Amino acid sequence: MEKVYLTKLAPNCGCAAKVGPGTLAGVLCGLPKFQDPNLLVGTETSDDAAVYRISDELAMIQTLDFFTPVADDPYDFGQIAAANALSDVYAMGGEPKTALNIVAFPKDMDTAILGEILKGGADKVMEAGAVLAGGHTIQDDTPKYGLSVTGFVHPEKFWKNYGAQTGDRLILTKPLGTGIVNTAIKADMVSEEAREAALKSMKTLNRYARDVLKRHTVHTCTDVTGFGLGGHGTEMADGSKKTLVIDTKALPILPDVEEYASMGLIPGGAYRNREFAAKSGYISTAELWREDLVFDPQTSGGLLAAVPADEAEEILLELSESALSCAMIGEVTDRENHALEIR
Repeated sequence: MEKVYLTKLAPNCGCAAKVGPGTLAGVLCGLPKFQDPNLLVGTETSDDAAVYRISDELAMIQTLDFFTPVADDPYDFGQIAAANALSDVYAMGGEPKTALNIVAFPKDMDTAILGEILKGGADKVMEAGAVLAGGHTIQDDTPKYGLSVTGFVHPEKFWKNYGAQTGDRLILTKPLGTGIVNTAIKADMVSEEAREAALKSMKTLNRYARDVLKRHTVHTCTDVTGFGLGGHGTEMADGSKKTLVIDTKALPILPDVEEYASMGLIPGGAYRNREFAAKSGYISTAELWREDLVFDPQTSGGLLAAVPADEAEEILLELSESALSCAMIGEVTDRENHALEIR
């Protein structure tokens, strides 16, 4: 197989290539509004996926996600892209059932590379217990891969990205810093420890965190991806009409991220995420590199859940027993004049 450094083929890697949340909101607000009594979740709250009621006992979750290479190894890239796409279903408490490949691939690149990308995706779909049932491909100068995923959930038991209550504790189920580490990779300045830790985190399905959370009360949940903890946290705060207080010293962090962030290896998406959060207001007393980390665009990041204070410690214990790098990172307070308070 031809040796190609996939991350060198795109200006932005993974979810850092997403259109900024502010830009996206400006475009979507001009689209027509669809009305259907069975559409339980649409575009109104920028939630992780659509939810459509099929019966009193069954609802369908529908989502899609694809992006540019976030790993040089094609098999790793396929696994990460698939885990990222499946995550939206887990973020709503659902179970993925079917998946379709979304592929863009250069016409002159070795097709064995494409085969490895697709194998990585297929293996991750199999790990999720879903079935891969087809897909669509186009020719493009930059490789891109992802999935369209359909899942199931009970129409009265799915999680939304709003509904946090005053006093809730915030739990994050994966370490932060994948955007910063991937920037260091593109600059050829990354350590092998940071690279391997980021790959392991991005390839881990949020299925295992979802399994733990489903045994407890979850007031609201979302996955932390391209808009970063700050962007997705802002959406959660705005939808809940609350303020999220984030303790940056409690954040789980990938190796060497402080060094890279302090050197200025910050992806462009972090600045777009900060601008988006500023519109809803945030205050920060944190060190600059920690504040940058809050807005760092994550690829296949963890779940951010607001849970009752009296269940938080037990949830953390069970997540830790599942070998997940989790932490209690803050709390929910009554709405002030800002969505986020970063300490």
